[in-house]
Amino acid sequence: MTEEEKLFYTIGEVAQIVDVKPYVLRYWETEFRKLNPPKSVTGQRSYRQRDLRIALTIKRLLYEEKYTIAGAVKKLEELDEKEGLNQLVNSTDFTSKPEAIQISPAEGRSTKENPLLSQEIVSPTQSFSPSPEKILELKKLISSTNEILKKHNLA
Repeated sequence: MTEEEKLFYTIGEVAQIVDVKPYVLRYWETEFRKLNPPKSVTGQRSYRQRDLRIALTIKRLLYEEKYTIAGAVKKLEELDEKEGLNQLVNSTDFTSKPEAIQISPAEGRSTKENPLLSQEIVSPTQSFSPSPEKILELKKLISSTNEILKKHNLA
């Protein structure tokens, strides 16, 4: 399974990708409610792709844009209110370095070239018809999730 297909990451893997120490990630979990990876039955953190992208965003806000912890928490809340965080989380290339994630302060949207950003957001009242490619992608994801669950006797 390639890195793009991984469903869960250990804290060590996330620390390496984000380029911070594991204790920094654990601290961020206490300060940022949005960074909340579930724990496995053995108590290990299981970071999802969404958690990884949030960690990259937090690092960018703190280290590059020089926000304070309180300011970064507030900025993440603002992004979430505008659905910018969900947009960012779903569209960011998490395998690149953190500088690949850039949010325009004026717009609160990713400035990275990405076709997902040009798509309209479907409101809950609108109908949603996923493309055949998305359906196939979801089926593969479900299949790989079931394999993992069976492997660990959780299914």
